[in-house]
Amino acid sequence: MRLTLAAALLLAAAAPAFAQDLRSYAGLALAPAGDRIVDVEYAGGRGLVTVRSVADGRVLRTIDPCETCSYSNPTFAPNGDIVFLARGAAKGTTLFYADAKGARTVATVDGIVQTPRVSPDGKRIAALVTLGAAKQPGATQAGARMVGEIGEKNDEQRLAVFDVAGTTSAVTPLSPAGRYVYEYDWTPDSRGFVATTALGNGDANWWVATLDAIDAQSGAVRQIARPTTQINQPRVSPDGRTVAYIGGLMSDFGSIGGDVFTVPLAGGEPRNVTQGAKSTVTTIAWTRGGLRTVTVAGDRVQFGTLTPGQPVVPGFAKPATASAGDGRAVFSADGRIAAAVVQDFSHAPAIYAGPIANVRQVTHDNDAAPALVNARSVSWKNEGYDVQGWLIAPAQAAQGKAPMITVVHGGPSAVSMPTYVAPESGIAEMVKAGYYLFMPNPRGSFGQGEAFTAANKRDFGGGDLRDILAGIDAVERIAPIDDNRLGLSGCSYGGFMAMWANTQTNRFKGIVAGAGLSNWVSYYGTNGIDQWMLPFFGKSMYDDMKAYEDVSAVYQAKKAKTPTFIYVGERDIEVPPTQSIEWWHALKDNGVPVSLVIYPDAGHCVPGEPDVRRRTVAWFDRYVKNAR
Repeated sequence: MRLTLAAALLLAAAAPAFAQDLRSYAGLALAPAGDRIVDVEYAGGRGLVTVRSVADGRVLRTIDPCETCSYSNPTFAPNGDIVFLARGAAKGTTLFYADAKGARTVATVDGIVQTPRVSPDGKRIAALVTLGAAKQPGATQAGARMVGEIGEKNDEQRLAVFDVAGTTSAVTPLSPAGRYVYEYDWTPDSRGFVATTALGNGDANWWVATLDAIDAQSGAVRQIARPTTQINQPRVSPDGRTVAYIGGLMSDFGSIGGDVFTVPLAGGEPRNVTQGAKSTVTTIAWTRGGLRTVTVAGDRVQFGTLTPGQPVVPGFAKPATASAGDGRAVFSADGRIAAAVVQDFSHAPAIYAGPIANVRQVTHDNDAAPALVNARSVSWKNEGYDVQGWLIAPAQAAQGKAPMITVVHGGPSAVSMPTYVAPESGIAEMVKAGYYLFMPNPRGSFGQGEAFTAANKRDFGGGDLRDILAGIDAVERIAPIDDNRLGLSGCSYGGFMAMWANTQTNRFKGIVAGAGLSNWVSYYGTNGIDQWMLPFFGKSMYDDMKAYEDVSAVYQAKKAKTPTFIYVGERDIEVPPTQSIEWWHALKDNGVPVSLVIYPDAGHCVPGEPDVRRRTVAWFDRYVKNAR
């Protein structure tokens, strides 16, 4: 269960990502030659497909073939041409191919299309398609209404292939019905794919997905491996003999982190080639120059070169967040050049590009954006673990001791990393109101290696909560924090922690819990992604009910004393609103001040809802800032 990789999880989901006068860069891709970048850029209006020079960041071209469309998923063909998707007022998605002469339609699909990729021979384009979709792909999206006969029909994301030279509106998926395809990569001979797939419900079954080969002509599926970990980003070696992927304990599709594994394309036992590393791999690319990685190592994001069995050789490193394409950076075909959108708490997003050891900022559209906060990385030790987090303070802090809100990230397999604090963001509102914010990365988080990520198995709310409380002590030793005015907030797994902590400590004077879990027993039978719990609990709820009861706040509700504001989306399938209703009812019955708001038609963590931000600030002002 996640909100985002970045820690601004507190209330950033309740506010626009960036101010309207800032430029944002989405879906960044790098040309195979490493000389050009393409993305979709927004500057207060519609986003345009924009091509820039890697050398100096200047705009070389904008592409806008549909004035009423929104664009996404730009990517390069092997010859340097560009492919992207467009959605307009009309139903469906259009696949465009742009060369030097202009952009033309390759296909119009009556459904959802994602992740277009051109074959190595340049003749075909593959994409993931969902025909007749009942909802947007992904468990964090608002779910379809639960009416009629339940569980008999699921959205199917399948692989489809289109001829570059053709135009079609009739789409026949290549991969077989009943199998959900999450990610894929072409084989170098253009005759097939490697993919992560699962049978049945795509939202629920990613945690048991297999690594498979799919024939590009027949669609026949052959299993390569059934890893014991969750898997992301399958990548085929240039010689076509080996597949690499990121494997690890992951609580959400898209919240990527783990070690790098390799396995023969013909099939076999996966081999961990980064075992024991004290960092988390979040992106891989297999270039002609070898494997390239993005890792989170403590408080830094690093681009690096990986030789299997050896430590990653780091290049660019910065305490920041990086993003590009379907990962954290993109690399040229020879592996020499890297590019990404980079930001931190005080610096708005900018494109960085260049040789992997000398990546530098090449766009300056947002250089005038104000730095509204002072942020620092904080480290502490607890129970033998090295733990890290972020402390955010107002740029102009008031004299005397200040109240502080601790913000717990979702996941639990995720990490809080720096994202720009824009003037309209929820974090900016909290800082403006005089609060410090603390964003810990306790055990169970990414950034310290796979053993650290797995350290909360069968221990939710145990060691990770103790890490958080020890982190608050560490912050109080270095910053003017008033221990009598502490608050706690989080969404998803952070929402669970906010509910659970209420039964374990009276240290917090006010709590905000978004899309939290209060009863793991009832949650198991009512959520839409129950498979995610098995790697963490070891058994299903029906086979080990006590393990689920032991970490359920409702079973210890009599100990909860802290006033709590609860919010959740009506159509949240990751953490259904019944979890919030149960906790609201428990607190209300026990005389604890509580407020619950269920937002109509909203999905997980209610993204983009300003009322959440308003109510959150008001709740903390009432119970934390004015605490005696």
